[in-house]
Amino acid sequence: MKNSTCLLQPSLATTVALPVIYSFLFPAGIFGNILATWIFSRQAPTKRTQYIYLVNLATANLLVCITMPFLAAYFAKGYQWTYHSGACRTAVHLGTLIMHVSMYVTIIILCLTAVSQYATLKKNSDAQYSQAVNENFHRCVLVKFRQPKFAKYLCIIIWLTVICITVTAITYNAQAGAVEGLDRCYNVRVEAGEFTTMIAASLATACFFVSFTTVLLSYYSLTRHLSKIQKNTCIGEKHLIYSRVKRNILVIQIILTVCFLPYHIFRPIFYVLLTNNDCPRLEYLVETKNFLTCLAAAKSSLDPVIILLIDKTFKKHLYGLFTKSTPEHHKREADIFTEKTPEM
Repeated sequence: MKNSTCLLQPSLATTVALPVIYSFLFPAGIFGNILATWIFSRQAPTKRTQYIYLVNLATANLLVCITMPFLAAYFAKGYQWTYHSGACRTAVHLGTLIMHVSMYVTIIILCLTAVSQYATLKKNSDAQYSQAVNENFHRCVLVKFRQPKFAKYLCIIIWLTVICITVTAITYNAQAGAVEGLDRCYNVRVEAGEFTTMIAASLATACFFVSFTTVLLSYYSLTRHLSKIQKNTCIGEKHLIYSRVKRNILVIQIILTVCFLPYHIFRPIFYVLLTNNDCPRLEYLVETKNFLTCLAAAKSSLDPVIILLIDKTFKKHLYGLFTKSTPEHHKREADIFTEKTPEM
């Protein structure tokens, strides 16, 4: 796309609606995710695997939210900035790039959370169901996902990979921008990218669909597993616990479907339909992409609300911030994100 002569003309939907949406999402996301990070790191039992994932999820959400003012400014004024201005380079590097990278961290961690939920519940049910598959590779992998140490190392690897990708991408963009001599900040190269950008986008899309399929298989496997043990044993009061974990994995699947799936279905279509000579079509495609990106970013602001609805420990500690409830009130509360079977 670097040789395109098309000058993008953003509509009011881009210059007004997107900045307003990001401006509303920013304070809600910052407050909610800082609160969630504090609760999970200070109040909740963070040595448990699920809370390690949740702390990292809240941190990634926070990074996405921090980029929102830059994105709001870019969509409001980007068509007036020159490409080499400080405002443009800041918005493109700290806004678009870091937001996308952090967004994929949240996708991966959501996937890990779902697998960990499945692994934990399967451990509890397998303890009394089967001893014949102890050496099974599938079982050994699930054991790893229940280990807090493994979760910590996995999150460290994810963040190190993200930092390397971010630094490399920013360096590449800075060098490429110096050669191109572009005029406006809101242009085809920034919005569509070049060949290397398309390759990175293809890998990111593949990463999403692997995560999406993994969560889907976790939900299917859990449903099938519960159906099997119900035929062989009477699970009684544990049924509610199993149903909650099943619901939590379903919630993760819904989040991935509603917030991320439309964007990742559209992005390959976006690159296929890009035509240098057809400016009206290109403007329509770019604006559609930007609104679907906004939908994906909105998930980071809504995550604390979702956690509040489904996580009882988070709800208890949040309630405790505004009441004078005693520590005994919070002790050993039922929790959907724990290694051990929660009390009912």
